[in-house]
Amino acid sequence: MDAAVYFNRDLSWLSFNERVLMEAGRAEVPILERIRFLSIYSSNLDEFYRVRMPVMMWDYELAKAKIDQQQQRYGEIISTQILPALEAQKVYWLYNKPIPSLISQQVTDLFFNEVLAYIHSECIDQELTDFFAENNKLYQVAVLRNPKGEERMELISIPSEDLQRLYAIPVDGAQYVVFLEDIIKHNLSYLFPNDELQGAFNLKITRNAALKIGQDYSEDITIALEKQLEARDFGFATRFLFEPGIPLRNLYRVIYALKLQKAAIVQGGAYHNLKDLNAFPLEEKSFGYPKWPASTALKIAEKETLFDHILAKDILVNVPYQNYDAVLRFFNEASNDVNVKEIYVTLYRVARNSRIVNALMTAAKNGKKVVVLVELKARFDEANNIKWAKQMKAAGVKIIYSSIDLKVHAKVALVKRLMDGEIQYLGLLATGNLNESTAKFYTDHILLTAHQAMLQELESLFNFLSRKDKTAVLDDPIDFKHLLVAQFNLHQRFLNLIQREIDHAKQGFPSGITIKLNNLEEQVLIAKLYEASQAGVKIQLIIRGICCLVPGQVGLSENISVRRIVDRFLEHGRIFIFANNGLEEIYMGSADWMNRNIYSRIEVCFPLYDADLKRLIKEIITLQLQDNIQAVNITAELQNEEINGSPVIRSQEVIYHLLQSFNKE
Repeated sequence: MDAAVYFNRDLSWLSFNERVLMEAGRAEVPILERIRFLSIYSSNLDEFYRVRMPVMMWDYELAKAKIDQQQQRYGEIISTQILPALEAQKVYWLYNKPIPSLISQQVTDLFFNEVLAYIHSECIDQELTDFFAENNKLYQVAVLRNPKGEERMELISIPSEDLQRLYAIPVDGAQYVVFLEDIIKHNLSYLFPNDELQGAFNLKITRNAALKIGQDYSEDITIALEKQLEARDFGFATRFLFEPGIPLRNLYRVIYALKLQKAAIVQGGAYHNLKDLNAFPLEEKSFGYPKWPASTALKIAEKETLFDHILAKDILVNVPYQNYDAVLRFFNEASNDVNVKEIYVTLYRVARNSRIVNALMTAAKNGKKVVVLVELKARFDEANNIKWAKQMKAAGVKIIYSSIDLKVHAKVALVKRLMDGEIQYLGLLATGNLNESTAKFYTDHILLTAHQAMLQELESLFNFLSRKDKTAVLDDPIDFKHLLVAQFNLHQRFLNLIQREIDHAKQGFPSGITIKLNNLEEQVLIAKLYEASQAGVKIQLIIRGICCLVPGQVGLSENISVRRIVDRFLEHGRIFIFANNGLEEIYMGSADWMNRNIYSRIEVCFPLYDADLKRLIKEIITLQLQDNIQAVNITAELQNEEINGSPVIRSQEVIYHLLQSFNKE
């Protein structure tokens, strides 16, 4: 199929970040949340330069033009919307403004009392041999002139990793918010008392984040990975970001001194690393979203156990609308139940203070066999996962790792009990990580089940993962009838499910496909969806991020719609609904339809069998398809097209109330 029928992956990703920026520009969003969306946009863009720019195989100028347009909009939102809205509340954010005399003394006091201890600088009038500009660290270059008229430059490290980035200074019922770098700039005359300051400009260097571990590494993988992590921030520079106004002669001297000739030279705004806006010093209660207290997914009487409930009926926990208590209790009961003999878990991204991991270590100390697959290659979480792997191993947990070229992205756990001489299985299968921190703002679904046949298949998968050689999948296939597992049957099963809808449509039977994903890229599956559209199958897609499928093209995809939802919670669950001539099938799981998920990861998708849970998920998805406030349509031109309609429906809010009432039934 001609490549023109697919959106470019990276331009699609930039389209998603543009949707984040749209949220920052909406007046009806609380001001603190708008600032946080600016933070998310900035963080996303940093990752784009670290991860995607080094591997892009197409014209960089296409992306740069899009980014430049977005950055201009970013600045406009701050200057024309955010700053006036804050000032109306007597909050004066000194964004690219001089320090007023009213707070000059307080700013100087902050400099001497808190900041000065962390300040150091380097003269960069020549190529620096003993200095390396760190990844995404903030710097300020001061252009100075001595009494003889000679110019030099000093590179000052901004200690934002040690100190807060934004300081709130209260004055007479008002509040001034000042950047750390402006506190430093305000006091440069103290640092360089014998020189005349010609100007001070903020800088940042972004470096490639790729890790390289060869298949023939001879040491423990944790040691090899730790060495790579130490080197990660010393990768080649992909972007040099500088503040406007720096004279060209000084800019070129900085580029030469810091060896940035091969980086993308990008003029940014006055400030960089605006992901730090996530900690903007405003009282959340007054300026943020109204609280939506999470409900309890399951009420358990005093003399009952969670395991009793799972054995009686499947349970679905829908975070963050419902709290994580049932998930934590699953592991806590497993660690202390005398009948539990074995526990198996996959861990991809773990909370910093993980209660789940602590429960697993307790289980091992209680004499149970605990086997944990820790995915050390979860990008930007490698160090945290290594830390936990070492602690679990010391506690007696058997730790296994994936192979270098095969990540384990599945989110599953299995408990084996010995009851009256027979093995009894209880399992957990999820769309998101076993992480109680992200569960507070990622929308995910966690199935707790005692479906014995499905869980026996899960045991077979854990047996496979426990093997040292995990590459010879086809030499030893597992007959998965319930689970869809990438590297085994997931890709083909999804193709077959789409084909069944095609067959039904051609026969005049009810057909339809509804899929919710984070990202859609894999072209074989996209081509199959195109084929289904041409056969008359109605296809509704909810894709948060990357979408390479082009919707609404006559003769190709006119029966396919794509929408994107960005709201207070991050849409993260993966759901697959197939009409199947009235005998609807619903799957959920960890797998996006990206090349990496399909071809180089272990992913697990699982069926929903419980009729009540299937109805609930259908209702949730229906509400998201009706959203006309936070949803946008992705057009054939890759635009985020806003939706208007009546009555107005904000799906996350309605789902929140739905699950509150569902819990009371």
